[in-house]
Amino acid sequence: MCIALIGGMDRLERHYIAEAERFGIDLKVFTKPKTEMPSKIKNVDVMLIFTNKVSHHAKKKAINIAKSKNIPVFMYHSCGICTLRGFFNCLEKRRAP
Repeated sequence: MCIALIGGMDRLERHYIAEAERFGIDLKVFTKPKTEMPSKIKNVDVMLIFTNKVSHHAKKKAINIAKSKNIPVFMYHSCGICTLRGFFNCLEKRRAP
């Protein structure tokens, strides 16, 4: 499974990726808006937006891409590792048969 993380803190990026690896998830992290972001997130399975640490412009851009590609979007106000872990746990429960 591939997930795009929009927002969050730069200093936690490596921790976000390490936590995703523990769950067997390929995580693409965008803590700041980048020009290549649209091409890199259009093929993800799920999009996660940390709303307290993202610009309105980046959030809007990500949501528009997700809508055009029918990618589910989840938004959390907090951007900590525990929030990310909780999100991964919820995804696991949804995927369980």
